[in-house]
Amino acid sequence: MQGNDKTLPASGLAEDILAQFMDKAQKELNTELIAADEQEKQLQHLVTFRLGREEYGVDIGCVQEIIRASDITQVPGAPPHVRGVINLRGKIIPVVDLRTRLGMPGVEDTEEQRIIVVDMHNKRLGMLVDGVSQVLKIASSVIEEIPEEAISVDQNYIDGVGKLDGRLIIILDLNRSLFLTEGASL
Repeated sequence: MQGNDKTLPASGLAEDILAQFMDKAQKELNTELIAADEQEKQLQHLVTFRLGREEYGVDIGCVQEIIRASDITQVPGAPPHVRGVINLRGKIIPVVDLRTRLGMPGVEDTEEQRIIVVDMHNKRLGMLVDGVSQVLKIASSVIEEIPEEAISVDQNYIDGVGKLDGRLIIILDLNRSLFLTEGASL
């Protein structure tokens, strides 16, 4: 018995027919799951934040938490881009002023400022930003490298620029933006 190139089992038993259709449904589901997994791999998950009028993003996998920017204790002799340290649940965490680190002019402290706590190479540190925007998924296909003419070689902290709904999101490479030189930390 044939119909639409589907062949029923010779036994004609309901359980054999059901098993055949269940196998087909399972194969289709597996194919859909594999396709969805591949599509998910092509997405980057970012935490986006503001520095001035520009929007930046970092890989969400590095972000531990986001907290209000308060009670930062200055440390004498720290590099200019290190605003100080905070006590986060008993752990002392250095806080990098990302504006200063990226060569941007400083601003007055505001209520919108946040500290994005990241974990880099088993070291936790905070990034002081003007405000956190959102968490989003962005397709790898809309991320482009920044032209080398737009940045200096010694300050190449940018992993790419994402184009999303008329916005440009500058994606930072935390390894390059938070570490002074290869292998040397803050």
